Amino acid sequence: MQNIFIIYTGGTIGMVKNAETGTFVPFDFELIARNLPDLNRLDYKLTVHSFTPIIDSSNMNPGIWIEMAEIIRDNHDHYDGFVILHGSDTMSFSASILSFMLEGLQKPVILSGSQLPIGEIRTDARENMMTALEIASAKDSGKSIVQEVCILFDNKLFRGNRSFKYNSAKFEAFRSPNYPVLAEAGIHINYNREALLDNTDKEFIMHTELDNRVGVLKLFPGISPAFVKSILDSDVRSIVMETFGSGNTMTDQWFLDLLAEAVRSGKNIVDISQCKVGSVELGRYETSQGLKALGILNGYDMTFEAAVTKLIYLQGQLTDQEAVAYWVERDIRGELTVND
Repeated sequence: MQNIFIIYTGGTIGMVKNAETGTFVPFDFELIARNLPDLNRLDYKLTVHSFTPIIDSSNMNPGIWIEMAEIIRDNHDHYDGFVILHGSDTMSFSASILSFMLEGLQKPVILSGSQLPIGEIRTDARENMMTALEIASAKDSGKSIVQEVCILFDNKLFRGNRSFKYNSAKFEAFRSPNYPVLAEAGIHINYNREALLDNTDKEFIMHTELDNRVGVLKLFPGISPAFVKSILDSDVRSIVMETFGSGNTMTDQWFLDLLAEAVRSGKNIVDISQCKVGSVELGRYETSQGLKALGILNGYDMTFEAAVTKLIYLQGQLTDQEAVAYWVERDIRGELTVND
């Protein structure tokens, strides 16, 4: 019998419709259990930890991430796998930060949820949850097949820090265009073994120190100097700069001067693309050639969610800005592909 630990944070999967207002409101895990009688047929011993109060994922924050990580740490040696039921809107942020916080993880941590509540007739909740439980329990020669933080949605298993939510209307809510799908569930669950992390024999270490002094600068044609300056002058240690194409920006001198001033002041600026597919290639075009000389950091093919949470994680571990800059450009949990 497999021991599986379920962390129920909230999300659409456990919501019910308010008869008076017509809006969906959170409910407790008992609603899920009542609508999934098949749970009793599984050869699993399930332990459930429900957050109180239930959390809408739009209210996710570093304190909740730390609480989730501590629950996993405290139960890591006693369970075969973990399933986190979570709202889909910020699921990729939580999956990304947990991947960084849980170093050397040798058990599956599978985040899942649904687009429709479990009580709805056409809900995707049943299949998502049952498949997440099966993957969380899957072993080969006594070892967990999955040894990382993942998202399971619509029969596909994604590396958590490579995924993002792209659709709010389809059951196929998540994608991972820059990294292969880790598993796909049909009649059988087919694992992409070559794409999975193998943390066998690594030491499991949990990191709870986080520093969320991170800003975001999303470029657009016509952006004003005053707006750019307000972001670059904000009280943060690092800034994720969302650029065009393969990492390109405008070449106006005022813009480059503001970037140079921010870097001189000690801020790290990480260049990621607004494109969902592909990678930043600093210097490929004239419009990005000078950025590296200014000290702009290459975010390669990191998702926005991974870039933000990686900085929150690194800043919590490292007080030295140069050390943060060094590690942000290097793959530490399978979150980026270096293409230099």
